[in-house]
Amino acid sequence: MRGEVAAALVHRPRLLVLDEPTIGLDMISKERLRHFLLAERAEFGTTLLLTTHDMGDIERLCERVLVVDRGRLVFNGTLPSLAARVALQRVLVVDLPEPTANLRVPTATHIGSELNGQRQRLAFSPQQATAAEVLAQVSAMAEVVDLTLEEPAIEDIVRTLYGAP
Repeated sequence: MRGEVAAALVHRPRLLVLDEPTIGLDMISKERLRHFLLAERAEFGTTLLLTTHDMGDIERLCERVLVVDRGRLVFNGTLPSLAARVALQRVLVVDLPEPTANLRVPTATHIGSELNGQRQRLAFSPQQATAAEVLAQVSAMAEVVDLTLEEPAIEDIVRTLYGAP
């Protein structure tokens, strides 16, 4: 696969069409090829057109996504706008200085606790609230030591878009 990509780039094409470019590559080779393709695009302005089922390729290489279902274009846009379209929930993970009962905030749903309640997971809909609003509500109840915001996995986004369970 790497040899095929190198041969395709010898003449510096403006458009490089790649079908499953990282299929069959080990994890390290996949990342190297992805970095190479990003550098090629940045240095020479090469447009990359991928057809792939590898969600890692999509997340790392694509600025724009087209989703085709049964020969029909069902989405054309960015990954964040795709996530917004299917309205999957985001998760705010907050670390607290001491064990705390399950947090209850109006704009989120408590979905779990870890470390005896020192880490709390709150799911919220981006159409209903922002991460800042949820964090402000949590901060009014407890001191926040650290936080992480988890976006929906691209696999879940595509699965939802296609209507698969």
